[in-house]
Amino acid sequence: MLKRILIVLSIIALGLLLYSVFVENIFASRLSPKDTAKITLNDLKLKVEYNRPSKRERDIFGALVPFNEVWRTGANEATTFETNQNLMIDGIMLREGKYTLWTVPMKDSWKVMFNTKQYEWGVNEKMEPMWDPNYDAIEIEVPKQSIDEVVEKFTIAFDNKTGNLKLTMAWDQTLVEIPMYIYPQEK
Repeated sequence: MLKRILIVLSIIALGLLLYSVFVENIFASRLSPKDTAKITLNDLKLKVEYNRPSKRERDIFGALVPFNEVWRTGANEATTFETNQNLMIDGIMLREGKYTLWTVPMKDSWKVMFNTKQYEWGVNEKMEPMWDPNYDAIEIEVPKQSIDEVVEKFTIAFDNKTGNLKLTMAWDQTLVEIPMYIYPQEK
């Protein structure tokens, strides 16, 4: 009797494995792979975790990512931004902590929202952003820049080449930069 149960369980396990590999394709690489952008400057540590969709010959801003609508700023899970110190962004203090990062791409500028709520996913079952504006810590607007080269995969990075820290986002031929400063510590 025990031998039959083990045989049945083995067949079920094999069936689930075959289904996972051939139907669900669990070992295939993700279309929008996860990535992390990090920077450490003295005691300041910043980190962004996001998913990187590809252009794949598609029109991006104003098409795949509509203008004037909230975007999850990447693909799949909500993009997160983490800082271990208070920051000054566009004259507004962003307290140390973990945030979700949301954007509204527009023709000439982008709105950028740092939201205190942590979301499991970037969109709901209707493909609407899960962003709740009631949890926005700050909302700023930054100019959109056109660049000559095409950025195939959506890329978030930190730029401190000139000593002026910026969070950058680039995709297709669009670049936005969010200047950041360490908030002065109280003495």
